[in-house]
Amino acid sequence: MAITYVESPDRVRIALSPVRRDLLKRLRTPSSASQLATELELSRQRLNYHLKALEKAGLVELVEERPRRGFVERILRTRPGALVVDPTVVTGEFTKIHDQYAAEHLVGVAATTVRDVARMQAGAARADKRLLTFTLETEVRFAQPGDVHDFTEELAAAVRQVVERYDCADGRPYRMVALGHPAPAVTQGESDE
Repeated sequence: MAITYVESPDRVRIALSPVRRDLLKRLRTPSSASQLATELELSRQRLNYHLKALEKAGLVELVEERPRRGFVERILRTRPGALVVDPTVVTGEFTKIHDQYAAEHLVGVAATTVRDVARMQAGAARADKRLLTFTLETEVRFAQPGDVHDFTEELAAAVRQVVERYDCADGRPYRMVALGHPAPAVTQGESDE
């Protein structure tokens, strides 16, 4: 899946207004300004203003141009794939805490991972290549808060053993990150969307 990676605060601001968020959602299916103006009950002039801003920011793209009643109708769509915003753009620079149990450190590592993988995925998509990644996910229930520390130390030791077995000095380096956080409570009727 392609990724549109947004790391500029200006591009994020452009996409944040309610009208523009709605346009990005609607333009998952290609459409013209006249169709959207009718659906949203907006003037064509106002709608075109928002579409030009989204297009200039690289968030929507031209799919085709069709002649129609003496003018050219432009068909636009939201750029395919996921729209990923560099988390540091939204929240500013994360504190450089190196305490493996600090929530701030987890958020900083996760933000760096999102940024790095999104950049590499965008580059791989441009080169028409696949980015080889892997993900390990699980859920664990701790009886006591102190078990988190013991679990982390044991997991780190196990990972070190596996890394030593597969690490090759002239191989391609991979960064592996293991994160743990409380699972969010799911309320009744809430979906995974």
